[in-house]
Amino acid sequence: MPAITVDNVLVLPRLPRLDEATTIRPVRTVTTAPSGFEGEGFPVRRAFAGVSTTDLDPFIHLDQMGEVDYAPGEPKGTPWHPHRGFETVTYIIDGVFDHQDSNGGGGTITDGDTQWMTAGSGLLHIEAPPEHLVVSGGLFHGTQLWVNLPRSAKMNPPRYQDIRGRESALLTTPDGGALIRVIAGEVAGHRGPGSTFTPITITHVTVQPGAQVDLPWRPDFNALVYVLGGRGTVGADRRPVRTGQLAVHGPGDALRFSADTSQDSNTPALDLYIMGGQPIREPVAQYGPFVMNTRDELLKAFEDFQAGRLGVIPTERLPHTGGQGTRP
Repeated sequence: MPAITVDNVLVLPRLPRLDEATTIRPVRTVTTAPSGFEGEGFPVRRAFAGVSTTDLDPFIHLDQMGEVDYAPGEPKGTPWHPHRGFETVTYIIDGVFDHQDSNGGGGTITDGDTQWMTAGSGLLHIEAPPEHLVVSGGLFHGTQLWVNLPRSAKMNPPRYQDIRGRESALLTTPDGGALIRVIAGEVAGHRGPGSTFTPITITHVTVQPGAQVDLPWRPDFNALVYVLGGRGTVGADRRPVRTGQLAVHGPGDALRFSADTSQDSNTPALDLYIMGGQPIREPVAQYGPFVMNTRDELLKAFEDFQAGRLGVIPTERLPHTGGQGTRP
């Protein structure tokens, strides 16, 4: 998993050592994500399947896209489709993905980059591999997280954030056994670049075999730990977890997780996508690409989409940049 890495983690800032009074969060549930297909047919794991909306709040949906090694001609994306009432956070670990929306946002993201689209009042967008990847094939792996918007922000104007992986805050543990990438929010005083409406934290952590991490976590946030790859344990009681599993944590001041000493050859370390946020605690009415508060608001979203009020498909697509271009 390339994402963003460093040659020597020991040069990075370190997490503080937790004192004895720190409460390690217990694990309430561990669920296994079922596999499915999205868009034009790319494989995904539905990470939040079977988890209550109360436990997820303020998050709505998480897909792990891939990990898949495409043959030439196989890479797929999504067709143009609408969104309203929430944000999509697409994080690319390996491979290249293009985004464009009807509000003028878009660009190409690759290893460790994030595209943060606030749908707000509504827009159309498309996500697809660039033409050169379709021709050549190659590895593709990433996540897409849906973050709910509070009622007061659901009809805000759309916006787009292009977050390069190198902008993430990077830190390690006191013994250098893990690399922590802060994408949004704050971990131990280190803030990620993502700008959010609801207070949340998103981080990608790679834990080396045999290492343990005690990660400070805001007590007013929920805590969701999803295993992107590898095997290990989570929580004070060391619950075993593996690729494709989600651990929902109870209350406390910190998260504890460790990587098994022995890992599979294709997943040499434990990789975790960790999410937490301040619950919105508002009614959720969701259908397909719309996340609102009431059924009437959902009907209005469909009416606006059918009437063309969520935008129109641009006449020209953004040029492909090969994943290495400057910001759009």
